[in-house]
Amino acid sequence: MAIRVKLDEVLYDRRMTLSQLAEQVDITLANLSVLKTGKARAMRFSTLDAICEALGCQPGDILRFVPDTD
Repeated sequence: MAIRVKLDEVLYDRRMTLSQLAEQVDITLANLSVLKTGKARAMRFSTLDAICEALGCQPGDILRFVPDTD
């Protein structure tokens, strides 16, 4: 997959845990963990909006396009 999730980096910069973000955004820790590990196949814009608002960031701060090297 060419989309990489950089949620760990943003959380580290904000000195916030995944549990704190899950509580702020009202998403289960399990679902947020799936997103963080890059195993999610889709994300709702409302979820992305809530995460960006909680972290004070832009979608591009969390998501990165990395071309496949095939």
